[in-house]
Amino acid sequence: MTITADLQSHTSSPSLWSRLSYDSRLRGYLLVLPTLLFVGLSLLYPLGLLFFNSFWRQEGMDVVRDFTFDNYLTLLGSANQLLILGKSLLISLAATVLVVVFSYPIAAYIAFGVQRHKTLWLLAVTIPFWTSYLLRVFAWKIILGYNGVINSSLISIGIIDKPLEILLYNPFAVVLTLAHAWAPFALLPIYISLSRIDRSLIEAARDLGESMFHVFRRVILPLSLPGVVAASLLIFIPTVGDYVTPQLVGGTSGLMVGNVVQSMFGRANNWPLGAAISVTAMIVVTAAACVFLKLTSRYGNIKGGKA
Repeated sequence: MTITADLQSHTSSPSLWSRLSYDSRLRGYLLVLPTLLFVGLSLLYPLGLLFFNSFWRQEGMDVVRDFTFDNYLTLLGSANQLLILGKSLLISLAATVLVVVFSYPIAAYIAFGVQRHKTLWLLAVTIPFWTSYLLRVFAWKIILGYNGVINSSLISIGIIDKPLEILLYNPFAVVLTLAHAWAPFALLPIYISLSRIDRSLIEAARDLGESMFHVFRRVILPLSLPGVVAASLLIFIPTVGDYVTPQLVGGTSGLMVGNVVQSMFGRANNWPLGAAISVTAMIVVTAAACVFLKLTSRYGNIKGGKA
């Protein structure tokens, strides 16, 4: 009896539970330590090196490690560089809007209209994107080209007499190609968000006499907004720095900030200025993403209050 009471007193003591809790936390930290080290070495270290490189200066073929703001002053004083940065943001924004607008109805149909084999529908939608990203960009170059599919079809049916030159090597071609290339990254988050909506909320709104338009505006859209936000950020952030698509289908008028950075680290051989452009682009994109999150959260709160 004494042994049992003594054992119970030890197991119920706060010091033992605190020690066990500390041991479990320690094991948790040890489990995530390899991941943290990998992220630090593969992401944070290159970003830190890029940041410090932006404050150095280039002299001929050598990088001089003297602290200076000249690279940022050169960037801010160049109207051409700022124009390319602004154009990159607009192209990415246009591609994001285009993808979300076209992906939302498809995701809604799969979430609400398809009763069986939804996985097969998602698989069928994403199969074309299993091919190489570069091949898909080249495919759009063939479609939009001077002697491409669109021009050949329009000439064959007599709508135009000679090929159109406005389909390729411009921002329009970049937006269209980026939108197609990144479509699955919008479709899946939106579908997941829509599929988690409680159907009883939609039925209750319909029973109260709301039209389907008002049900969508007051119930479906606010509840699916997290998926829309995730999809928008997944598209907007990486497309700002894309340089393959503008290089192949953009021409001189469709160049983006990624092409400028690639040129600075390549032919121009001005790594500090390229690093400054990269850091500035990251700051601008982060600020734009924060503003977008703030606006969408405010919209969600307003709609939630009205609903």
